[in-house]
Amino acid sequence: MKNQIAETFENQKIRKIYDAETDSWLFSVVDIIQVLIQQPSYQTARKYWNKLKERLKKERSQSVTKCHQLKLEASDGKKYLTDVADPETILRIIQSVPSPKAEPIKMWLAKVGHERMQDMADPSKSIDRAREFWIQKGRSEKWIQQRMMGQETRNKLTDYWKSHDVTTDDEYAILTNLIHQEWSGVSVKKHKELKGLKSQNLRDHMSEAELIFTALAELSTRQIADSVDATGLEENKDASKKGGRIAKRARLELESKTGNKVVTADNFLPPKNSSNLKKLSPKKSKKSGKAKQE
Repeated sequence: MKNQIAETFENQKIRKIYDAETDSWLFSVVDIIQVLIQQPSYQTARKYWNKLKERLKKERSQSVTKCHQLKLEASDGKKYLTDVADPETILRIIQSVPSPKAEPIKMWLAKVGHERMQDMADPSKSIDRAREFWIQKGRSEKWIQQRMMGQETRNKLTDYWKSHDVTTDDEYAILTNLIHQEWSGVSVKKHKELKGLKSQNLRDHMSEAELIFTALAELSTRQIADSVDATGLEENKDASKKGGRIAKRARLELESKTGNKVVTADNFLPPKNSSNLKKLSPKKSKKSGKAKQE
């Protein structure tokens, strides 16, 4: 399974994706180019890279042959085939672009690689960095704890899928959406739209309650799948629906007692990007207001 995340270099997002087969991170070449040429337009950076790629091909540079195309999520929330490369290849490409940002980004790549080696030797370091990141974002300790516990539950579920013949990104997405649709009443896409999200990670903008019910649905799904040794997409679809329904019943029960909807438009977006949406307080979450569900 390949997991995409975004690193930040001088406020510029650089997408990277983990390839379990090679146990390495692959970086978006265009994102690196965009930093090097200091170009705010992604399309301009893409055209620059296409021309550079043609020149490197003529020069028979190995930098191009070592690039791969994988589907990465873009700012519009859709996935597109994108050139990616490992840090070694990225460093070679950087040498082909005259830029004052060349040395700083080389140092940045070295730092990212060093952190990866630290994580392999001591996984707790990556956990500490994640916690520090959320603290800097103003999240409460309760929210951080639930976010990290939910991620662990998610990882155990995807590990189960991987060992039971669920292999492609599309299959992971289908099962994830089934679970989400069952417990929340809306698809992942609709939930993101409700919160005004585009390329952002939905879970990073969930309330504590939304995180808890997501985790309950995924925990239930894994235990149900494990009890019947669900294998392949179709058998795991059945387990996903059943697991999601368990969390749905709990959600409806809570909503009937409190009169508040669990799934809401609340988010952690900066005010300038979502002036018409409610915000979750970093220190203390507001009670969820009623929100229209699909």
